[in-house]
Amino acid sequence: MASSDKDPDSMPVGDGSVPPGKPMTMGHQVIDKSAQMLQTLKPIKQMSQHACTFAVYGHDMSRQIEAHHYITRLNQDFLQCAVYDSNESSAHLIGVEYIVSDRIFDTLPPEEQKLWHSHDHEVTSGLWVNPGVPEMIQRKELESMAHTYGKFWCTWQVDRGDKLPLGAPALMMSPQMVNMGVVKPQLVHERDRKFKMSTEDVRKSRVNITVSRPGNSRVADYWMHTGKCFAIDIEQEEMKQLEGPKYP
Repeated sequence: MASSDKDPDSMPVGDGSVPPGKPMTMGHQVIDKSAQMLQTLKPIKQMSQHACTFAVYGHDMSRQIEAHHYITRLNQDFLQCAVYDSNESSAHLIGVEYIVSDRIFDTLPPEEQKLWHSHDHEVTSGLWVNPGVPEMIQRKELESMAHTYGKFWCTWQVDRGDKLPLGAPALMMSPQMVNMGVVKPQLVHERDRKFKMSTEDVRKSRVNITVSRPGNSRVADYWMHTGKCFAIDIEQEEMKQLEGPKYP
């Protein structure tokens, strides 16, 4: 069993909704507010989009989560996303996803491509949405997103009740209309209720979005082709020693 698939040891008090710790003091609230006014926070301010979708654990595809991506566009071919478990102010930062265009993806070696997943089904099925943004406005972005690939590392497995980010990160896969990759209907219904939307209506509005992924010639969505996944384990290694005193 890989480290990313091990259940965590028992944690202190709490139900997992918030990390263990004391409430914020007034002094620290003042410090944070002052810092917000005095610092630029430039990387954060570059986040320009909020997308909501679903993701499945590569090592256990029965586990599926709603994922909220806050996206920074570095250029036309590369996006980086801070991923949260909700769009609330109390959301947990659960991982990071990097997104590249098919043009960049095709330059990656096959062993690297195995770690990435496609986004075409997420887009055309209506699973990938930008809450509150009319379909007409986001249409061009969606057409581009259907030709991208993502690598999503989950660092905090909140769905199993982890109260802190524990253990090794888990590699996440994209939903697909294949076997265990199909998103559970109750997850979709709950999101529809929360955002007052219809995923089915969104799907129907995207039937003309074209995808050009040439099937198995790319190695993304590796689990679909092989039935195998990737999981991280943590192993103890000898440290590389610099010149000078050695550790006992």
